[in-house]
Amino acid sequence: MKPVKVGLLGLGTVGTGVVRIVEGNQEDLSSQVGSPIVIERIAVKNTEKARDIEVDAAIITDDPWEVIRDPEIDVIVEVMGGIAGTKEYILEALERGKHIVTANKDLMALHGSEILAKAQEKQCDVFYEASVAGGIPIIRTLIEGFSSDKIVKIMGIVNGTTNYILSKMSQEGASYLDVLKEAQELGYAESDPTSDVEGLDAARKMAILGTLGFRTNVELSDVSVSGISGVSKEDIAFAKRLGYEMKLLGIAESHEDEFSISVQPTMIRASHPIASVNGVYNAVYVYGQAVGETMFYGAGAGAMPTATSIVADLVAVIKNLKLGVNGLKQIVPYKQKKLKSDEDIFYKNFLLLHVDDKAGVLAKITQVFAEYDVSLDSVVQQANSHNPDAEIIIVTHNASKASMNKVMRHLEQLKVIHRIKSHYRVEG
Repeated sequence: MKPVKVGLLGLGTVGTGVVRIVEGNQEDLSSQVGSPIVIERIAVKNTEKARDIEVDAAIITDDPWEVIRDPEIDVIVEVMGGIAGTKEYILEALERGKHIVTANKDLMALHGSEILAKAQEKQCDVFYEASVAGGIPIIRTLIEGFSSDKIVKIMGIVNGTTNYILSKMSQEGASYLDVLKEAQELGYAESDPTSDVEGLDAARKMAILGTLGFRTNVELSDVSVSGISGVSKEDIAFAKRLGYEMKLLGIAESHEDEFSISVQPTMIRASHPIASVNGVYNAVYVYGQAVGETMFYGAGAGAMPTATSIVADLVAVIKNLKLGVNGLKQIVPYKQKKLKSDEDIFYKNFLLLHVDDKAGVLAKITQVFAEYDVSLDSVVQQANSHNPDAEIIIVTHNASKASMNKVMRHLEQLKVIHRIKSHYRVEG
């Protein structure tokens, strides 16, 4: 049997995991695809670097173009990361008729439509399961499992770092900065955690999920993004008191082919299954018109879970190669992009206000909500021994984002309100 030859771009933790799985599970993989799988060439930044896996030095190069231009290689597995240079490698590989497996969420979020269009032109596969939620097979599920259904909502915890931080804050009553420092020491957060904690990483993943779920070209700029750096332990304590957990959620909703996508700290009802997802784990909740509620849970990162998704994609490419059907399963967005206006985006809201501790204040505040047709689910006013102001907690019924924007602007002008301490979306 003629082997299928693979070129690997990158040999970091994930690339090493790919090599371990391909070599360690060769018998099982070969039986699935009908031929051996051989890693023919590997491109690395530093050929002299010590590695915790033995690889034949003869197949290692520091020039990715040697891998791309090797006529013997059938499939390129890209785990090197980056955007500009990596995009050129992938487009050139596709031009040469090579199939692509990548874990590069940044690249696919920013340039996925261009890459998939080139793949369709050249009848090549581009699979990128590992770019979202690590070991959870959510991309294949959206493409194949929901192919007969219409997805109306995707809601997910798609960043393990922020979920770890919020989980620890909830379970231990710790502050954001203390838990962030601990996450950095454990290697869950980067020394510069901005991409994770400000929601940018999750936004890229939600752009990919929205594109697949709604069959339209969702760009990163279409995602409204807010991170967790402003979440306090007091916010989480209030959430728990009201029966909610705080999570950084990506939320994509579609109605009559108009959609909205956001990433933001959200209070989600404690009884909702996604509220019990803690630590570095990810979960993606998908609601289909026909199937109803489904949820997918698992490790969202890590060398072996991510490598498992990559090798599963590799197997799928090779099966298509044997059947002669490469390039036929690409989901190239075909629907016109229609973003919802703020008047058409509805959700419940939580607000914590610091106000004058005197009679009549509550009436002035509730009048503002009434003026903009925002009805209230609950209002609680309380004293705080640590705060000379009174505290008012408000949870609204579903209200349009446009109306809430007007409410917030009006509240900011009220002299009886000293501070709008917190404002969060409420789900579940």
